[in-house]
Amino acid sequence: MTATLNPTRTIAELKELRALTGDENGAQRVAWTDTWARARAWMREKLAELPVEVETDEAGNVWATLRGASERALLIGGHIDSVPNGGWLDGCLNVLAGLEVLRRIATEGTPPVTVRLVDWADEEGARFGRSLFGSSAFSGNLEPEELAELRDRAGTSLPDALAAHGVDLRQAKLAGRQAAGAAAYLELHIEQGPVLEGLGLPLGVVIGTFGVERHAITFTGQAAHAGSTPMDRRRDAFAAAAKLGLEIRAIARRHGGVCTVGSCVTKPGIVTAVVGECTITLDQRHMEAAALAAMLREAQEASARFAEEEGCGVAWEPIWKIRPIPFHPELIALGEAAIREVCGSAHRLPSGPLHDAAEVARAGIPTVMLFVQSLRGISHNRIEDTLEEHLALSVQALDRLASATIDWICSRPQFAARGPTAPRASG
Repeated sequence: MTATLNPTRTIAELKELRALTGDENGAQRVAWTDTWARARAWMREKLAELPVEVETDEAGNVWATLRGASERALLIGGHIDSVPNGGWLDGCLNVLAGLEVLRRIATEGTPPVTVRLVDWADEEGARFGRSLFGSSAFSGNLEPEELAELRDRAGTSLPDALAAHGVDLRQAKLAGRQAAGAAAYLELHIEQGPVLEGLGLPLGVVIGTFGVERHAITFTGQAAHAGSTPMDRRRDAFAAAAKLGLEIRAIARRHGGVCTVGSCVTKPGIVTAVVGECTITLDQRHMEAAALAAMLREAQEASARFAEEEGCGVAWEPIWKIRPIPFHPELIALGEAAIREVCGSAHRLPSGPLHDAAEVARAGIPTVMLFVQSLRGISHNRIEDTLEEHLALSVQALDRLASATIDWICSRPQFAARGPTAPRASG
């Protein structure tokens, strides 16, 4: 471990942040709220101790820039926002581990490349349902006009909530200027799943994020009296939907992906009526585009078959999709080597959840993530936890990876050429 790196300090700061922004139900750092703003103000106090320039871009992302001998930049990122009643590590571990790495680099003088720590705005999408807000503005994949009508449960519009925190939705995509000079991006995250715990390993390197197909599927039958309609005369929309809900499990197993029916709404929705209309949502994920397409095709074919069996019609409405996003093979190798250095064994695995790293990779910036084991595989829950010894190892591994990535940037042919200038702080 580098002499000036102090993973114990990161763990203490994670607990400090938990005490500041959590309660008995868990973390409450929902983006675009006062508690989130308090967390960010606390983070700025930590950054004020370092020789960095701090700025907030047009999408609300906070950047801390340590100028190096080159304008080529290593980005280390995460998000300090949480879901309501969330865990104490989801998101903020990324930022605070990155802070500790930034401290270590700063104590050693001017680095050979510029190093930038970013706290992405609203990764979770917990208040308005639009995840990866800040990073998708950075990557150019956010369309402000499509979000202008979004409202939270209290009726507050997204543009108004953003404006309260100094962000103009119409200008959010100008955050893309922050990509100037970016040569690599690193992100550390808790796994949020059971794979590493099942293998008995503290850390893993992420090969990429799953592609996602998300659809609403409506089966239309005939509402009828539950007592007087014989079973062989029913056109039960729920029966057709239920068959599909079971079939998607077999589809997922055949292809090695995951499929989930997350909601089910029936009409008329009373105990004494056969269901005339049933709408379910389907979420399908896979690391390979061809397999994801096959999973979707098989689900569509199955829905038509079950609709016919139950005398119903069926209609599909797309909700959202994103292609699989592989991370950079050379950075994956560096991440694996860093993990082996600190704990002896490493494992490569995909990420089912999406992360800001996916949007950075979509922007064409070489990207990799590290995962640290999650106890019980549980996240987005106040009982989310990771062994403190594993947290310490994760900070060490991120630090080793940062050093190796700086060397990698310096060894690349384009390093010798004058790259675009990383933006100067505006105040």
